[in-house]
Amino acid sequence: MQLEKYKIQSHNEDVLAGHQRKLAFTLSEVENAESIIQKLVDFQIAIPSWALGTGGTRFGRFSGGGEPRSLEEKIEDVGLLHSLNQASGAISLHIPWDIPQNPQAIKVLAAQHGLKFDAVNSNTFQDQPNQAHSYKFGSLQNVNKAIRKQAIEHNIEVIKQGIELGSESLTVWLSDGSCFPGQLNFRKAYQNTLESLEEIYAALPDNWKLFLEYKCAEPNFYSTTVGDWGQSYSYVKKLGDKAFTLVDLGHHLPNANIEQIVSLLLMEGKLGGFHFNDSKYGDDDLTAGALKPYQLFLIFNELVEGMDARGMNHATDLGWMIDASHNVKDPLEDLLQSVEAIMTAYAQALSVDKKALEIAQEENDVVRCQEILQNAFRTDVRALVAEARLRAGGALNPIALYRNLKVRENLIQERGLKAVSTGL
Repeated sequence: MQLEKYKIQSHNEDVLAGHQRKLAFTLSEVENAESIIQKLVDFQIAIPSWALGTGGTRFGRFSGGGEPRSLEEKIEDVGLLHSLNQASGAISLHIPWDIPQNPQAIKVLAAQHGLKFDAVNSNTFQDQPNQAHSYKFGSLQNVNKAIRKQAIEHNIEVIKQGIELGSESLTVWLSDGSCFPGQLNFRKAYQNTLESLEEIYAALPDNWKLFLEYKCAEPNFYSTTVGDWGQSYSYVKKLGDKAFTLVDLGHHLPNANIEQIVSLLLMEGKLGGFHFNDSKYGDDDLTAGALKPYQLFLIFNELVEGMDARGMNHATDLGWMIDASHNVKDPLEDLLQSVEAIMTAYAQALSVDKKALEIAQEENDVVRCQEILQNAFRTDVRALVAEARLRAGGALNPIALYRNLKVRENLIQERGLKAVSTGL
């Protein structure tokens, strides 16, 4: 389903007066508003192909209907999101769920929707049909060299698929680990994993990056081979200049100071990108900013400060992507909410009075530091986010337009009520 531009324009005309009133007030409150709006226009957040269908839990999955049944339909759905918010101009594929039958035709289709291909993701946490060896006891760490070789070859094949599509990065997430004490020799597991990653790294083109994701637990609950940012950093530092740590906001132990982790990785030049989501108990993969919006703002505050300190381009020098799963929401509405929350937190961080904060920090004025940050967080910058969408050609209120046009109902009519997204 493609959204005609005149429908967006008509929607914007209907709500423009109210938007302009809000924008005028925000412009009077935020000193560098025009600069923020331009940065928001430039900022893009990749949509993962697996988030376009209903997720679920190990207890059940409740499809909402109209899910994309093919890679082509996934691209169409991301194109629809991008036409609404003009901030979702990339799609991240998961191989082998999303292997294109005709890469050139897929590239053309993506271009028609204004999309590029972000990081390609490998999958050695599942056994696939006709797979020679099982990953039950791990993949890149496995004690069996043949299984490690199979996992290595899969990652190299993912790189080849990405090259065909114009991607420039590979994301590796491993479920490798152990469930019980004594099951695994930690030192040998680390060495096996490093040797496997070295082979994958050697297959990267010169302009590519490798993102190594970490996770504290699940599906292995005693140990995970890449369990935290320090372990990921240890690997990527050994691998070389093209290897970076990827931060998933739900992959930490409770109460982890993610903003500090981000700052240190940036300082070391080893922060590669993000998987945005939110959580209360673990890797919940909920809508970004739904539970901890202040933490999301604090993370962006460190990102802006750290990127500026290194002279980095906010829009292109890190990988920005959502990683979400939905069981009770329309996935497309959820993704629109996540993008809005991310853009809002970014805008809030850009509005921080950095000079005043630096002075307060140098003077150990703790109260002033808190006031500066909380003032930025409590300032309503949603009108700036909406203005950036308007200038880029998007909808002032994407969810309202999505519902007014009955997009989900149309997708159900087109694809059926029992449609299930591939790979889920």
